[in-house]
Amino acid sequence: MRILTRLVAVVAIAAMPGLAAAQGKDDVTTFTLDNGLEVVVIEDHRAPIVVQQLWYRAGSADEPAGSSGVAHFLEHLLFKGTEKMAPGEFSKVVAANGGSDNAFTSFDYTGYYQRVAADRLELMMQMESDRMVNLQLDAEDILTERDVIIEERNTRVENDPGALFREQRNAAQYLNHRYGVPIIGWRHEMEQLDLEKALAFYRKFYAPNNAILVVAGDVTPDQVRTLAEKYYGVIPANPELGPRDRAQEPPQTSARRMTFRDARVAQPYVMRSYLAPERDPGAQEKAAALVLLADILGGGQTSVLTRKLQFDTQTAVYTSAFYDATALDDTTFGLVIVPADGVSLQEAEDALDAAVAEFIEEGVDADQLERIKFQMKASQIYARDSAEGIARKYGNALTSGLTVEDVQAWPDVLQAVTEEDILAAARDVFREERSVTGWLMSEEVTQ
Repeated sequence: MRILTRLVAVVAIAAMPGLAAAQGKDDVTTFTLDNGLEVVVIEDHRAPIVVQQLWYRAGSADEPAGSSGVAHFLEHLLFKGTEKMAPGEFSKVVAANGGSDNAFTSFDYTGYYQRVAADRLELMMQMESDRMVNLQLDAEDILTERDVIIEERNTRVENDPGALFREQRNAAQYLNHRYGVPIIGWRHEMEQLDLEKALAFYRKFYAPNNAILVVAGDVTPDQVRTLAEKYYGVIPANPELGPRDRAQEPPQTSARRMTFRDARVAQPYVMRSYLAPERDPGAQEKAAALVLLADILGGGQTSVLTRKLQFDTQTAVYTSAFYDATALDDTTFGLVIVPADGVSLQEAEDALDAAVAEFIEEGVDADQLERIKFQMKASQIYARDSAEGIARKYGNALTSGLTVEDVQAWPDVLQAVTEEDILAAARDVFREERSVTGWLMSEEVTQ
């Protein structure tokens, strides 16, 4: 029956339109302008659509101490005016040309993107290159947008006890690295963000030699090169910009525990995270093993934790495992258990520990591993239908220290992971001294 199921699945994948292209490598061309701007062109001529994404190697982890939130703040401010465009005009022009645009900030990058008809790419480059160097801000812009991001923190963090809990847990995880500081910023530092801090970050990091331009869709490399040289190529590099200099983690030698109480918590749970290695250029094998480990332990109804803790013992109503492989520096691997009624947080934590220990002792189920690998392969094929998703895959990786070759090798690296690799990764990452265990509970809960 298992053989028949796999055969049916293989036939279904093989019947997908464009399978030959989907199973091959992305059609990627790269080049670098004289001013240091890296350009990645991903051709996809199935629809007359193009996505432009401009990624800066500057995220919240690159902020100076005392200015948390300035990277995200500046992202908002870039939608203010320039010497050529009035405040808010950028997005209005994109919409008037039938497109959409937005921006995003993470620990390792800030990105800006537009999705438009292919014949509107030149207009998008003209506007995006303009705000790389010609941003115009005044005191009123600062006050207005600072209120906006503080309200965003109120909505997304202050009004969500789970978000507050995760923020505190993350701060406990990192002893020295800026990954322990929230991307949106600490509120007391956000309230002190001003024009000087915003412009200092802008002038230092928003330069072509600190950016990656990713263009995906119905374009050719020659078209992109011509336009990129015309609009971005005339912008001078920042000669004072050096390598990314970040405070790194010291050896973590003591497990940390925390309890977060909030009267608004309806469902208590346990979350544990461990310091874990990220994907490294040319050496992605450990990260690939951890990706598969997270899926095996907590990736849905057939996962180890679901089977053992939800179905077999009915200790939990929800379990999961998470791992973010793409980061510039050490990332985290996490486990979550939401206890069933009548199960205390201590009992839930003990059950979680026992389930993980049993998994390491019993080993990986070969059928489960094969199924997960097959699902990953299918997901990678489906993902090729989104020009925006493909562009984001490359931009995320390149701003996190990886290369185009690493991105293209990643599917094969995942498929090559063995049971021994996964168990070795589990034994290496599940080290108590590098862990933070957090309990989220209401004020009334006693243990």
